[in-house]
Formats: sequence, structure tokens, C-alpha cells
Amino acid sequence: MPFDPPAEPFTAEGVPAPETGRRAGVLLVHGFTSTPASMVPWARHLAATGLGVSVPLLPGHGTVWQDLNRTRWADWYAEVERAFEKLRADVDDVVVAGLSLGGALALRLAADRGREVAGVVVVNPAVATERKDVLALPVLQHLVPSLPGIASDIRKAGVAEVAYTRTPLRAAHSMMAGWKALRADLPKVTQPLLMFLSAEDHVVDPSSARAVRARVSSRDLTERLLENSYHVATLDHDAPRLFEESAQFVRRVTGP
Repeated sequence: MPFDPPAEPFTAEGVPAPETGRRAGVLLVHGFTSTPASMVPWARHLAATGLGVSVPLLPGHGTVWQDLNRTRWADWYAEVERAFEKLRADVDDVVVAGLSLGGALALRLAADRGREVAGVVVVNPAVATERKDVLALPVLQHLVPSLPGIASDIRKAGVAEVAYTRTPLRAAHSMMAGWKALRADLPKVTQPLLMFLSAEDHVVDPSSARAVRARVSSRDLTERLLENSYHVATLDHDAPRLFEESAQFVRRVTGP
């Protein structure tokens, strides 16, 4: 059964900056079990400032949760790479950004592509966990197809995330394997990095932020605490601030 509103990709063309005549673009990547709908308000804000924007739909998402169990980290990353190449063909400079799993995929792209990525913005990035129950995941994934979902961790009343209500375990196991490889390569992330962290997050624990902070090689690293938001901060109370500060960051790292 399709989502309402539909879980569709979003794109917007950028316009040349008055100072340089160059076009800048931002690739926004949604989280695990989620959809582009969690990123579209952010994307629209960036587009309104003249930035090109691409929000792809990761494979296995936006349909039924069983489809996600048929995909793996490599499938999601391949779509991120495809969207990156398409956006890069249309603009001069690209910043990659993401929420949760999307943040991990953005960091993976930055580690792999080096100078092709002008900067990185992550919101509550997921690259590690301290939860002990995940130790059973390698076996549990073969016995139980899914567990209750992690969607809509949002403080703002009346706001819901367009996402699955179940967490597919085979896909979750692949995601965590991707985290392990990424953590080893975080020192390859040298680009300017802006990291937004919610003061209260019921999905991603502080071990992820600690890993990013300790391992990346970015000399230009800025952290912003979101005092009034839970995990899906792009739809929460602090979203306007997140949108504006990220737009300023993009202009700074892609400017003269």
C-alpha cells in the first residue's frame, strides 16, 4: 500500500551564486526505514536559497517493510552514489548531508570521494550503538523478520514521520556491518563537517557522535546541540534553525 503523502524523491535546480557565478548543490539522504518526506522541508528551504538539491529514495524504502529486508548497505550506497553523480553533473560544488543512516552514508561518500565533496552535514548520524541486544542480530535475523519500528521519534506534537512501522532485521544487520567498515574509514573524512545532535534521542545513542568526533580528520568541525528535538530533528521544533545554519554552512564551504 503506497504512503500518503507519497514517498517520492525530490530534486530542485540550483542557480548561480551572484558573487561567483558557480552553482552549489546539496545531496540529502534520509534514514533507515524512512523516506524522502523526512528531508523535503529541509530540501525546500535550501532550494529557496538558490541551492540545487537532490533527495533520493533509498532502495527498499517507501513501499512495504518486507522490501527493505531484500536490500543491503551496498544497495543504499549505490543509490547515493548515483544521485551524487547526477547532482555533480548539474552543479559546480556538492555538499552531502544526511539524517541517521543517511548521515552514515554521507560520511561514507565523503570518505570515498575526497575533494569531490565540498562539505558534510549530519543530523544524529548513526555509525555505532551501545545496545547489547544487537549482539543477537546475526542469529535473530534468520529467526524473526522484523521488530517494532523506530519511526516518528519527534518531540513536536502532531507530527509523524512517513516511514515503516516495522524494523526489518536482515536490513538492520547489513546496516550495522556497514557501520563497522565506515568507522574504520572515518579518518578519510577531511572535509568541513557540521554535526547536529539532539539533546534527547531515543534511536541513536551518544556512541555514534563520539565515534565521528574522535575519528574524522576534519579540521573544520562544528557541533550544534538541538535542545528541543528528538531523533527526527528535520521535522521537529529545531528544524528552522537546522535549515538556516546548514544553508549558511553550504554557502561558506562552497563560496570564494
